[in-house]
Amino acid sequence: MNAEATPTLLGFDVVLVGTILAGIAAGAVLLAIYAAVTVRDPMAGRVKALNARREELKAGIVAVTSKRRRVVRRNDTTEKLKSWLEKLKVLQDSQLAEVQQKLAHAGYRNKEWAVAVIFARMMLPLTVGLTTAALLYWVEIFPEWGAFKRFIAFAVFLIGSYKGPDIFLKNKITKRTNLIRRGLPDALDLLVICAEAGLTVDAAFSRVARELGRAYPELGDEFALTSIELSFLTERRQAFENLAYRVDLEAIRGVVTTMVQTERFGTPLASALRVLSAEFRNERMMRAEEKAARLPAIMTVPLIMFILPVLFVIILGPAACSISQAFSEGGAMGG
Repeated sequence: MNAEATPTLLGFDVVLVGTILAGIAAGAVLLAIYAAVTVRDPMAGRVKALNARREELKAGIVAVTSKRRRVVRRNDTTEKLKSWLEKLKVLQDSQLAEVQQKLAHAGYRNKEWAVAVIFARMMLPLTVGLTTAALLYWVEIFPEWGAFKRFIAFAVFLIGSYKGPDIFLKNKITKRTNLIRRGLPDALDLLVICAEAGLTVDAAFSRVARELGRAYPELGDEFALTSIELSFLTERRQAFENLAYRVDLEAIRGVVTTMVQTERFGTPLASALRVLSAEFRNERMMRAEEKAARLPAIMTVPLIMFILPVLFVIILGPAACSISQAFSEGGAMGG
């Protein structure tokens, strides 16, 4: 007896696609369980990195003078990649500075990774494009696909490999910025309390970093690093500017401007920070209200596609079965 043909949708085997999706869902569940069981303290690695930064500043590796000269130690691999990219005329100083700032926004402070990102942006499309072309046109892993479907698959892989590093960095920047934005009003309130208690600016930043390190590790990390730089850098303004450089957030730039003006003109720090804290809290409340107002429009599509059909089946299914059974019994009695 011949086996029944499996159903297809748009040329794809429904059973195979369902099996793959079920496997992916099972893997995601196992990964979520593993992540929930093996929860680690996020502050351990951050404290280690901050201590390394403190030792660098103590040793004078980063020195701020009138000409602001920096000495950066690079490994051999990075130097080779940079020299190779410079020979190909694909490495520009402006592009390198832009990628370094994006890495800082994403939380990666090692500027040597910028060369690796530029190298991956250039090599991934070549590697993935050649591999995909070989699999689709030479090996023909999907022989039933037509020329149009193969071209679409090749274009998707090629564009995805080119945009992959930028998408990854943008995702990391967005998540980190949102986490920092969420804890900034509380941090400013603690800074106001520390300033009114008579603590210095670097001591206040250090205390706020310790208090908020558990709830907001990203913001605590930035404040702790700012406190270290305030203690060791010869120009305190540079420490605040480094904070604005590392965080892609307009509110942080406002805080930095306030701190710089306070250091320069001697204006009261507590009152200025209190006004900023109230403004950021109002902004956070407005953002929450905006999300709540958008929720009905966002829920319309899943409501129509997933909830209403199931609801109709549950409500009308028994009635339809009863009506069908009544008609079948009436037809049998009439016959």
